[in-house]
Amino acid sequence: MMPWDFIAIFLVLGVFVPWRGSVRVRKLFAQPALSTTDRLSLYASTIAFQWLAAFLVAWRSFARGLTASDLALRPFSLLALSAFREGNSFHKESPSVGPGLSHVLLATLFLTAFLCTTQFLALRRMPQLPPERRGFVQQMATKIFPQIGVEKLAFAALCATVALCEEFLYRGFAFAAIQRATHGMWVASVLGSSILFAAAHLYQGRRGLFSTFLIGVVFASVRAFVHSLAPSIVAHFCVDLLGGLLAPKFFVAAAASSGEAPAAGAAGGPGPPRP
Repeated sequence: MMPWDFIAIFLVLGVFVPWRGSVRVRKLFAQPALSTTDRLSLYASTIAFQWLAAFLVAWRSFARGLTASDLALRPFSLLALSAFREGNSFHKESPSVGPGLSHVLLATLFLTAFLCTTQFLALRRMPQLPPERRGFVQQMATKIFPQIGVEKLAFAALCATVALCEEFLYRGFAFAAIQRATHGMWVASVLGSSILFAAAHLYQGRRGLFSTFLIGVVFASVRAFVHSLAPSIVAHFCVDLLGGLLAPKFFVAAAASSGEAPAAGAAGGPGPPRP
């Protein structure tokens, strides 16, 4: 049985966060254009909320007896120390800390390369899709994603925050809490945490829900295998940053080649938005 505060956290993650995200995105999309100030304010408020949520969840997790190992927070230094004690044989495993540094590094590299490649290919073909299939991504690219230098710096900080905090909340806390409640059933932890993660992206619509659920399953499965959040944190950051920086460029290039006017909300006034 889960303690009451864990249940409350799950309700916030599964009900409040999806509802609030959907309402906020609808309001932003309803505006004819967003200024640099609007985007920076959005990034800053999201960063503040995510760090506050991560801090509160970490507090309750440790108060209820979850350890750093339970939450998959083993630092790289611990993995390196384990490998060093075994004679620098990174292919060996330490019984005290689970899979070694090589497993974490390989999982990080493979996961990041695979998802970034998939993201790049999907974004490249997105502008050629019918309007009804690219509407959400195009709205994000022209209104939410960064358009100028200062916005890109703030967006990078946002991506780092989202990667760290969301991986801790969903693959760290939610995974561990479900695993404890189900007496070690890692499949339930993978599916349960992925459902919560997908729900948080309700604002993306049905197609986005499905794809986010699949990504959540991949992230959670890697976490279960290597007992570390490092691979999913790095991959999450790179995929989000890649999407935020490239999506506006692809849509601008497609609009320029077809002679279309730039979408509302793009920075730089008349003509294509500046990178």
